[in-house]
Amino acid sequence: MMSEEQILELLKPIQEPFLHKSIVDSDSVKEIKIKEDYVGLKIAIAQANSPEQMQLQQEIVNTLKGAGVASVGLRFEQREGAAVPQQETTSGVQTDTTFIAIASGKGGVGKSTVSVNLATSLAREGKRVGLIDADIYGFSVPDMMGIAERPKVVGEQIFPVERFGVKVISMAFFVEDNAPVIWRGPMLGKMLTNFFNDIEWGDLDYIILDLPPGTGDVALDVHKMLPQCKEIIVTTPHPTAAFVAARAGAMALKTDHDILGVVENMAYFESMKTGEKEYVFGQGGADKLTEELNTEVLGRIPLGQPEMREDDFAPSVYLEDSKIGQIYKQIALNVIKKVEG
Repeated sequence: MMSEEQILELLKPIQEPFLHKSIVDSDSVKEIKIKEDYVGLKIAIAQANSPEQMQLQQEIVNTLKGAGVASVGLRFEQREGAAVPQQETTSGVQTDTTFIAIASGKGGVGKSTVSVNLATSLAREGKRVGLIDADIYGFSVPDMMGIAERPKVVGEQIFPVERFGVKVISMAFFVEDNAPVIWRGPMLGKMLTNFFNDIEWGDLDYIILDLPPGTGDVALDVHKMLPQCKEIIVTTPHPTAAFVAARAGAMALKTDHDILGVVENMAYFESMKTGEKEYVFGQGGADKLTEELNTEVLGRIPLGQPEMREDDFAPSVYLEDSKIGQIYKQIALNVIKKVEG
């Protein structure tokens, strides 16, 4: 296990990208956590959430791993009194935009449905929202939202598609005829970087990321690229689903991501005739998960098909005044309260 002094010595040659001084000499290293083969750092830089931050974090990770550290966790914060103003970066994302990743341990628990409806519910509350379909192998967001058009390209600028007040980008826009994506990890990471750097997002309060299930390459890339990202874990009430979801939560905690809470999907089925609730997948999965991750249940979503309308087709978006739409509204309000205070 390395000492704090050894870590600082390794970091000393690395420069703060805006001050052009060592991150050690400029007092940019605000916190060091050492746990066996893991090192966690909090770094203050003059302009957080910028392309320079991404380059810096890669340099830090490479330096520490090159010295034998197995796992590195990074959090960045805006340096107090920094001379560089918070302005729109080349990625088109404002520095004060809150990123929220929607994660799950396994597929089939309704993670994308939660992503889509949380994004639309936040937009209904007057928030400026973007949605990245980061499930690059299993992209489904455009179809779920009834999006038929593709992003507009003006010169070298790419503008996301807007639907229900949400700006959307997805791998689905860049493949033909629902073709499979046969890529290895590095190519997936590059596409995800392009979603941040090459899209003209404009001013946003929130960007929701629909992550692939599990703890694979894309989820890991998000943790590296966005060390200040917050997360919501989606599970069903079934004990096995909650057990697997705990892995995604553990990954978030290990990389110092802030878990906002758990959403329990398919929590029960409510009869339209009698109002009786049937717990098809059992009970207790979300509660057990919140205990393990030391967080809370943001909402419980019952089984139920959204209303299908030919004039405004969106097969997975619940109407605001529907019973499930109201549950998503409360989840959105809970998120706003936790993020904005």
